[in-house]
Amino acid sequence: MRVSEYYNLNRGQGTLDFVDVDTVMDVPVYIDPSTIRHLSDDWGKECIQMLTTFFDSVLDAVRHGDKSRSDYLLGNLGEPNETHLGISKGKSAGRGFGKQMSEDFAAKLAKSQAAKSGLIEDLEDTAFFIDRVDKDIVSDITTNIIRGPLITYTRQMAAAFGIPLEEGVDSGPVWNAQALKWEIGLTELPIADGEKLLLVPKVIVRRDLHLSRSDYYKNHLVPTLQSEEEADPRSKLVTVLKSGKKKVFRKDVEGKYGSTKPDVTRETLKRPSVYRHFKEIKAEIAPDVISHSELSEANSTPPPDYQALLQAVIGTPTGNAEANNYHARVEALLTALFYPSLAMPEMEHEIHDGRKRIDITYTNNAKDGFFGFLTRHKIPAQYVFVECKNYGREVANPELDQISSRFSPLRGKFGILACRSFKDKDRFLSRCRDTALDHRGFVVALDDGDMEKLVTDVTASINWVPPFPPPAQPTVPPRVENYPLLHERLKLLVS
Repeated sequence: MRVSEYYNLNRGQGTLDFVDVDTVMDVPVYIDPSTIRHLSDDWGKECIQMLTTFFDSVLDAVRHGDKSRSDYLLGNLGEPNETHLGISKGKSAGRGFGKQMSEDFAAKLAKSQAAKSGLIEDLEDTAFFIDRVDKDIVSDITTNIIRGPLITYTRQMAAAFGIPLEEGVDSGPVWNAQALKWEIGLTELPIADGEKLLLVPKVIVRRDLHLSRSDYYKNHLVPTLQSEEEADPRSKLVTVLKSGKKKVFRKDVEGKYGSTKPDVTRETLKRPSVYRHFKEIKAEIAPDVISHSELSEANSTPPPDYQALLQAVIGTPTGNAEANNYHARVEALLTALFYPSLAMPEMEHEIHDGRKRIDITYTNNAKDGFFGFLTRHKIPAQYVFVECKNYGREVANPELDQISSRFSPLRGKFGILACRSFKDKDRFLSRCRDTALDHRGFVVALDDGDMEKLVTDVTASINWVPPFPPPAQPTVPPRVENYPLLHERLKLLVS
């Protein structure tokens, strides 16, 4: 039974920010530290600090031969069954990092020339150079290190969806990035099927790690070895083609140098610049976040039904009695539509010491598309705000002033005002433009018809197929994250 079913959330995976795991079995996706390193929000920065300080402490202990310190650091890594991620057969059972594995990991890291030489700098590197370490182990270790932020996130999601929390739950070891030590205490967490539950944001999981050993081997190390052989007049791997060009075939390189993890480690230690260059390239490329379709396939859940979500919104009766339902249904629709650009929705977010509230606050993790466009064009949008007005009457200046008063250069100055309809839409859009020109922020107003247009654009992008026969001029496929309606409305604000 999935979390959404266990707690009767009436939500599908597409409308949930977290992985809707089975409360007993595991889902074959993994927390990827490289994906976390590309998060720019406060939650992501906290996780990055924990990952960096923990693994730096481990490497420092290894390089100084401080066994007691490394044993302490790694010995507190347990089996994170509470996330239900990975590849256990049957009930979640810590297929990864148990006590024996932590001892083996510490011993291998202590003996590793890659660690001593500085080739291993981050946790992800261990999957390249430490035997029996792969995505499952890296994910388990990462879970342990960021357990504190995951507890915070779980409680945030519990508050949003009414998931009950139990007091006095053992937190498990929590890494203190300032004191550089583990701490254990009691906290509040959901208990499902008798076991504590940690929810994990979709944006930090993948089916495979961003840093791929096969990618490194095939596209970086092997080409380097080929070039070295071609330049060596004594090489027996060189074949002279009919054209007179020298050629070294990949299969011959693999035959001479091998392709196992020890082989890759040995050859990389001789050429550390190749691996460092590989990491530099990957660091510049934001990892692809797991898509709705990929997660549906991995988790055996249906993809978002955008039409059903839209009908729930526009079918809500107007008026104050249905305001909460409208609010929740708008959040469900926008969460599905704007993923993965916007994530971690927080409902009724308090600012100014609780004197003001924002209906929905999203974290903007977009690197491209419309929400990435905002950041690139210096429009503060670390967070995107949504106010929901289920009025049966016209929204006017007070509602516009309300959302603009939530803006700040630090929080963000872009928001969406969701409402039902306008008597004079052009007039209200002109008011939004006045707000922008007065430097009070950028507000995009969306009524029921606009919501329908967003859904139409997104589904058209998902279902797009290349024209046949191909036109003379190449056709650029539409992208979900571009949201042309939002671009159109933003242009009206600044033109």
